[in-house]
Amino acid sequence: MAKIWTMGELLCEVMRPGLDVPLDKPGEFLGPYPSGAPAIFIDTVAKLGHSAGVIGGVGKDDFGKCLIDRLMRDGVDCTHITQYDDGTTGVAFVTYFGDGSRRFLYHFPDTPATRPKAPDAKLLGDDVCFFHIMGCSLMAKKEFGQEIVKLMHALKDRGAKISFDPNIRPELLKDDFTFRLVQDVMNNCSVFLPGVAELLMISGKDTVEEAIESCFENPTLEVIALKKGSDGCNIYTRDGEISLGVYAVEAKDPTGAGDCFDAAFLCGILEGKNISEAAKIASAAAALNTAAFGPMEGDISKSSVERMIFSPV
Repeated sequence: MAKIWTMGELLCEVMRPGLDVPLDKPGEFLGPYPSGAPAIFIDTVAKLGHSAGVIGGVGKDDFGKCLIDRLMRDGVDCTHITQYDDGTTGVAFVTYFGDGSRRFLYHFPDTPATRPKAPDAKLLGDDVCFFHIMGCSLMAKKEFGQEIVKLMHALKDRGAKISFDPNIRPELLKDDFTFRLVQDVMNNCSVFLPGVAELLMISGKDTVEEAIESCFENPTLEVIALKKGSDGCNIYTRDGEISLGVYAVEAKDPTGAGDCFDAAFLCGILEGKNISEAAKIASAAAALNTAAFGPMEGDISKSSVERMIFSPV
């Protein structure tokens, strides 16, 4: 049985091959690429040699096959992916601009991506160490978010720790329902993996220092991995803080880098690495992912991560 599980939307991405081609104009696309933040995350866990499983839904179509084939090839437990006859697999269309920004057009909230119910936690085994939650999955659909939180409580009661990457848009936190879901996850979270804007938004504080102090008022929280993109990351525990830069690569596609960071950081913790070592593994995996076009096409493995960490600067 898998030691790391996630539940969330499974998508295929269809992408513009070049910069500055808006989605409202005719042009070429590349893909489909298997995607969805939970899928990128859990695939990275498996590629790094850890047992991994995902709960999600796809249509009985070619895009669904694309997703399941990739996840199974890389060693993810897909037992709890439901294939639906009545509905098509979720899709995201993506384009990139010269200023570094991206634009997404999503077709998934009313697809099989958000239909699955939480399985009985006992079916996931007795050795679940982490249940990873993505904010985008909580927001995808009200009922789906409730199912994820339901499974979170069941797994925590069985000894699993909760990790949380919020990736939440500010306007959605103004919705009482979404706010309550996020607060429930935060109250049960052991490993928190936000960006700076998300940290400030969720904490309601004006500075990172105030936000970190506020988050650690939660007795369950053990570590905060603050992701800062090209500025690296800061890792906070109750005993102190470390800072780490990024590994230099020729970046081709930033999509999924944060999800790979999350996965590799948890893998490092499971391997008994100290926080600094786990952060290096996470930063290397994120860099490797950006070096390939496609959200989960990076050459990520134990050996490639080690080569990046120990290669001369």
